[in-house]
Amino acid sequence: MIYLVEDDANIRELVIYTLRQSGLEAEGFEKPSEFDRACTAQLPRLVLLDIMLPEEDGLSILKRLRANPATKKLPVMMLTAKGSEYDKVIGLETGADDYLPKPFGMMEMLARVKALLRRAEDTGDETEYVLDELYVCPEKHQVSVDGEPVTLTKKEFDILRMLLENRGIVLSRDRMLNTIWGYDFDGENRTVDVHIRTLRSKLGKAGMHIETVRGVGYRIT
Repeated sequence: MIYLVEDDANIRELVIYTLRQSGLEAEGFEKPSEFDRACTAQLPRLVLLDIMLPEEDGLSILKRLRANPATKKLPVMMLTAKGSEYDKVIGLETGADDYLPKPFGMMEMLARVKALLRRAEDTGDETEYVLDELYVCPEKHQVSVDGEPVTLTKKEFDILRMLLENRGIVLSRDRMLNTIWGYDFDGENRTVDVHIRTLRSKLGKAGMHIETVRGVGYRIT
């Protein structure tokens, strides 16, 4: 089940219709209180969350989801008219797995939803990575720097793991989007750059291992 929290009835109905037509179960809610009642009855596989909502803003809802052990790792994609880089960073730092500014195409939305669902079902492997002060265990979804745990969103963790799996190799933005998000790269889409920025920030001094190769992409050195 996919839950959408969106107060615009036209957008809500179109998104729900698109998801159902693709074979996915979906329910839409106008108010956060309706969404909370639905979560009490049944937890979703994924949440599509608007920021500007009546009763409570989407970022506040996201914080509550991440603070609850039952929904801590629940995939969340923000759907919002706020498209500035600052708003994207705030959403991602709060714990969003993806960020889709309005207006958006239904096919892109659907591709991102399916990619998030696929990644959520990925159980990882038993490989552990150690790079100076950085430790990453994909199987346990653990990251630490100098022994101190670091909390990452699923997308941030997937980016870090992909970089470590390809250590020394430059990964282009379109390759990362295709692998992690599951859709083709749009030259105006800064999703990867925003995620890299927040990832570096959370890793602290270990973030310096992530090198930007101008005009190409990123690699871990």
